Amino acid sequence: MWAWMIHRITGAGMIVFVTLHVVSAFFVLRGGNDVATAINSVYESWPFQMFIYFCVIFHALNGLRIVVLDLWPKLMQFQHEALWLQWLIIIPIYGLTVVLMFQRWLGG
Repeated sequence: MWAWMIHRITGAGMIVFVTLHVVSAFFVLRGGNDVATAINSVYESWPFQMFIYFCVIFHALNGLRIVVLDLWPKLMQFQHEALWLQWLIIIPIYGLTVVLMFQRWLGG
């Protein structure tokens, strides 16, 4: 149940990110640079970027897990183990992403 809910939240988070990009580009083209700068400051902030990176990583790996279980129904009995394996892959990938992001921000 939690994986289902987080999958929906991460999908919605990515939709928000893309929408902010489109709206920002619209205001840049229309000459509303102050509005575009304000929107850019939202999605360029480090908390938002950390959220989006988590969204992309979780959504992709959870979707891959769902596809694998759908393509090979006999593996459905190992659904719980597949979810644990997914988290064992997500945590180091996201951890490395966070470390690299902090190195970039601290380096200027």
